[in-house]
Amino acid sequence: MQRDALALLVDALALLVDALALLVDALALLVDALALSVDALALSVDALALLVDALALLVDALALLVDTLALLVDTLALLVDALALSNLIRYELMKCCT
Repeated sequence: MQRDALALLVDALALLVDALALLVDALALLVDALALSVDALALSVDALALLVDALALLVDALALLVDTLALLVDTLALLVDALALSNLIRYELMKCCT
């Protein structure tokens, strides 16, 4: 009887050691999951920073487009002025020569 009780105690201790080993494994998995979560968060922050940079570049591109359109309007205004000046010169030449 004592022998059976001792065998049961040894079995119970072996089961306790196995349970502790499983607990250590579970904690290791939890630490790994936490590390992966931190890595994922860091990647999300990096992605957000890249998105902000892309938006800033888009704003810069739009500003350049506005500047280009303004230059086009100025160029067209100069072309209209040149045409008006050319017509004025032609008118004065025709008035002078006729």
